[in-house]
Formats: sequence, C-alpha cells, structure tokens
Amino acid sequence: MTNHHLLERITVHPDVMAGKPVVRGTRLTVPFLLGLLAHGASMDEILEEYEGLTREDIQACLLFASRSLEQTSFLPVLKEAI
Repeated sequence: MTNHHLLERITVHPDVMAGKPVVRGTRLTVPFLLGLLAHGASMDEILEEYEGLTREDIQACLLFASRSLEQTSFLPVLKEAI
C-alpha cells in the first residue's frame, strides 16, 4: 500500500473529535492510538480491542505522525546559569 493510500485513512474535520486527526469512519484519534502503542500495546492487542480497525489503519497513524513531525522545528532548550 502506498503512503498516499495510507494517509487517505486519516481524516481531519473540525466537527469530529475537536478537529483531531482520526482513522476514517471511526472516532479513534491518531494521538490515542499512538499513546496505546507508546504504552506497550501491540498492534494485535489494539486490533482485538477495536473491531473494524485494521493493521493498515495503525500504519497510517504512524505515517501521519512521522509526516507531521517532519514539518516541525525543534529548538534546543538552554539552561540558564544561576
């Protein structure tokens, strides 16, 4: 599946989940699913818990997050001398 097809699985609409990116046809937000993965849930565990969600949906969340971070600049925080 191409990146374009994966990203089509993610939608953003101001009236759905306060404008957060969601998996198309669900109310599962990208940050929520990424949080599950970050806290140790496996893809298989997530797929068992959320009927209708697919492995490609989770891959789409990861790709969406990756693309979003590519467009973000980070500046180092410098500690002031006391």
